[in-house]
Amino acid sequence: MSDVRDWIRGRGGIAHRHDAVRAGHSLAAVRAVMRMAGVAVLRRAWIALPEAPADLVLAARAGGRVGCISLARRRQWWMPEDVEHRTHLHVLPGSGSSGHDSTEPVHRHWTIPLAPIPTPGLLSSVEDALSHIAQCLPYDAALAVWESAIRVEKLHVDAIRTIPWRTLAARSLAEDVQGLADSGLEMLVVIPLRRTGLRIRQQVVIARRPVDVLVGDRLVIQIDGYEFHSSSAQRAKDIAHDAELRLRGYTVLRFSYAQIVHNWPAVEAVVRRAVAARLHASR
Repeated sequence: MSDVRDWIRGRGGIAHRHDAVRAGHSLAAVRAVMRMAGVAVLRRAWIALPEAPADLVLAARAGGRVGCISLARRRQWWMPEDVEHRTHLHVLPGSGSSGHDSTEPVHRHWTIPLAPIPTPGLLSSVEDALSHIAQCLPYDAALAVWESAIRVEKLHVDAIRTIPWRTLAARSLAEDVQGLADSGLEMLVVIPLRRTGLRIRQQVVIARRPVDVLVGDRLVIQIDGYEFHSSSAQRAKDIAHDAELRLRGYTVLRFSYAQIVHNWPAVEAVVRRAVAARLHASR
């Protein structure tokens, strides 16, 4: 029995009994674990140890899969900090009662999968998660998350555009996504600036290092993200690069996560003033 428990623990604390048998454990040993105190048996098939992640337990109980922004967080895609923390589940239409307590913080997406998913399983596909994110988040935030997903999952933009997305929002995101952003936060700067008609480029290499955003020919925007806790050595490199850019005739504006997310009008005002002063134009 300890072998079965160790095997389940190695799979994140929750597993399907059929997978346990396929892995070589006897049906008797699996059933013995299912009867143990503290072990939850969900929908007569999923075996959850006490340490099983709450989102996977909710998915198993509901007969669904962790999806949308919940899958994004699991896969470490960039996500705005103010997005809700309800568990989002992908559930097949017509699959019946969800099986979970109505008081649990769960949001269900009842859709036919875009991509085939191995069964049994508790995680939605990347494609379906992107599709649901297109419906759940405001457009700019959704585009930032899509950009992050492309980078993290190493997806190709052309492949994203060939998917038969079922909603206008997802189709629009597929057309607009570029796959150039170093972070989702970068897109919160790029998207509104593009709408001004300015020439915006991302991750342009100048002085042997990429800059986050280049406005016109000479205005560089560098972004210190929410997870920005650089070492003194890294910070020294950033300062040195900024100095080299200035020596080469560039204007460098550096903004923090808090400025971009919580005070974008002030950031945009600074950029507009720099453009009005022609700091983005070639001398």
